[in-house]
Amino acid sequence: MTSNKITVMKTITTYSLFILFLLLMNKEVHAQKVNSFSVQQAVDYAKQNSVQVKNALLDILIQKQVNREVTSIALPQINGSAGITRNFDIPIQTLPNFISQGTYEVLVKEGVKDGNGVPIQRLSDYGTIPFPLGNPWNANAGVTLSQIVFDGQVFIALKARNGTISLQERIAEFTEENIRANVYKVYYQLVAGKVQLTLLDANISRLEKLKHDVQIMFDNGFTERIDIDKLSVQLANLQTEKLKANNMLRNGYSGLKLLMGMPIKDSLVLTDTLDDNQVKEGVLEASQFKYSDRKDYQIAEITNKLNGLNVRRYKLSQIPTFALIGGYSKQAQRTEFDVFAKGDWFTSSYIGLQMKIPIFNGFALQAKKQQARLQLQKTQNQAEALKISIDREVESSKDNFVSAIASMDFQKKNMELAEKVYNQTKKKYEIGTGSATEINTAQLDLKTAQTNYITALYDAIIAKIDFLKATGKL
Repeated sequence: MTSNKITVMKTITTYSLFILFLLLMNKEVHAQKVNSFSVQQAVDYAKQNSVQVKNALLDILIQKQVNREVTSIALPQINGSAGITRNFDIPIQTLPNFISQGTYEVLVKEGVKDGNGVPIQRLSDYGTIPFPLGNPWNANAGVTLSQIVFDGQVFIALKARNGTISLQERIAEFTEENIRANVYKVYYQLVAGKVQLTLLDANISRLEKLKHDVQIMFDNGFTERIDIDKLSVQLANLQTEKLKANNMLRNGYSGLKLLMGMPIKDSLVLTDTLDDNQVKEGVLEASQFKYSDRKDYQIAEITNKLNGLNVRRYKLSQIPTFALIGGYSKQAQRTEFDVFAKGDWFTSSYIGLQMKIPIFNGFALQAKKQQARLQLQKTQNQAEALKISIDREVESSKDNFVSAIASMDFQKKNMELAEKVYNQTKKKYEIGTGSATEINTAQLDLKTAQTNYITALYDAIIAKIDFLKATGKL
């Protein structure tokens, strides 16, 4: 009885663990998202998810808020204020004793006499009377207004707003272009790696078939054991090369996901293929280019314009500025803390036009003007240097592309010839007119030709990407 219970408990435990394993596997499967992307889809995904692109787009939004801040300077500035003060020691102001003086003047004029019958005379000093300036409790509330009528620096700042937004937009586009170029390169590197794996599998199958045939010939006494051993060594080398290629592909996929901003746990499937005809497409359109097609040159042009506006800003800062000002306030004074009770609130208000004239600021303005001019000259020099760099980049990338295309075509023909030689050599070996050395050599030559073709194909697509990027057509 006890034994049956133990068996049942073990069965239930095993079943529970199996169900738990299935649930965990199901959760893992759902956690991983499979993405089948063409190269264009991979680029679009990177534009949406790359941290660098996201931050570049955020810089545009930040600049818009900065421009709003600049615009606010030209809008009315309204400020309100309110306060209450308790004066413990009220300031005292002394005034001539005009009361006593006036009284004596009347007495003298009327001829009034003192108790001794002597007419009252004017005094030489009547003294002073202390007057408190204010009350213990003071309250005030008011509002002030200022509106810039003319300010050269503000005018230039407003004019530069569109330029700053355009600059950030070009920087974002330049960032996207770099991400796009890198995605293209890594994507096609992985595609080339997949082709290389396919060729390795084909070579392994070819060698296994050859080894099987040689084994039969050895069993019948038509060849030596060393021929089988040589083929075994070649198979082992190919298997090792395949392991390395698979590891490089896995690392490449992780790098592409990182570049695109894709979670590493997600699965990525590349749907595009790579061939020599695809490499040659769309190149003629990029043969003619303008400097303005390049995003970095557009950035340089906008930077020059902004620096030119900066020079104008300091020039206009020497012109007087005008502002409309106004204010309205209420004030109450009380002997007790009853400012909101009955009592008068006295009104004051004003409106006016304020002019500020820069006269002398210790030569600081002259220094700033000179700095702005020098900075403009610096960016102008950089723009000219960029033209030279672009010319060199276009010429170099064009030469590299032409050379890569020629190399790709040559290696393709060489691979086809090597495969033809291998097939003929294999037939000769099978009918006994060829040697094992010849077929081993043909196999190695075929593998080398295949590797060279894959390398040339990848080099050609990279050269095309660099050429399109250099001409601003990527």
